[in-house]
Amino acid sequence: MSIDHYENFPVASLLLPRRLRGAVTDIYRFARAADDIADEGSAADEERLSQLGAFRAELHRIGAEPGTTPQPGSPELAGIFKPLAATIARHQLPITPFYDLLSAFEQDIAVKRYETYDALADYCTRSANPVGRLMLHLFEATNPQNVSEADAICTGLQLVNFWQDVRVDWRKQRVYLPQEDLRRHGVTDEDLAACRLTPAWRDLMAFEVERARALLHFGAPLARRLPGRMGLELRLVVQGGLRVLERIEASGYDVFMNRPELGAKDWAIMLWRAIT
Repeated sequence: MSIDHYENFPVASLLLPRRLRGAVTDIYRFARAADDIADEGSAADEERLSQLGAFRAELHRIGAEPGTTPQPGSPELAGIFKPLAATIARHQLPITPFYDLLSAFEQDIAVKRYETYDALADYCTRSANPVGRLMLHLFEATNPQNVSEADAICTGLQLVNFWQDVRVDWRKQRVYLPQEDLRRHGVTDEDLAACRLTPAWRDLMAFEVERARALLHFGAPLARRLPGRMGLELRLVVQGGLRVLERIEASGYDVFMNRPELGAKDWAIMLWRAIT
């Protein structure tokens, strides 16, 4: 599997210490491939769940014989799980976060709406937060405060992705905007389908943007405590999320026709803010 998806946030960039780049790539490869099973193509739900079941079986192999190299049943699985098994063993990573990610991807197949923000936040604890926790293990920086702030950053970034991808998700028959928020602000499914930029929509999105921004600001101190290039990498990630939110605001909350994609100017601004 190639890592060729457009990302607004850096993945295994040159800012990371060389010794960790391969591990981050292995984790990302696993997460990206599993997410694609849930999201991409035209397979039936049963086939998607079956493929994710194969991922779960490979995790069982790794967990059953820690430190050994599993023998996956297909070349595609081997390309994901052989390096992942080596990374888990080398860095003594917990395996539970990988199962949590699979749980979230399986939920994506079955759940298309979230009634409350609490329900959406619970999903984020499995779809996003496990990645941050794995990064803390790689950085040897796992403690309660760091975990709390990493969770806030990861959930915030997940929300940023949801808000910028409203139209993309609608085409997949998914709405991540909490239903309680839609009702409170008077936004309907018909408004989403028609891409209506009503005052109600702008009020709703202003509320959701501030919710994501608050999470990113809450978690930001973690990036100042991590040393050297690891801290700079995380500061850049946080600034990326904040910059996307700024771009959403600047567009008048028109994420229907103006999905923000960060360009050279944005990256220069983010780097300046991360450094200063």
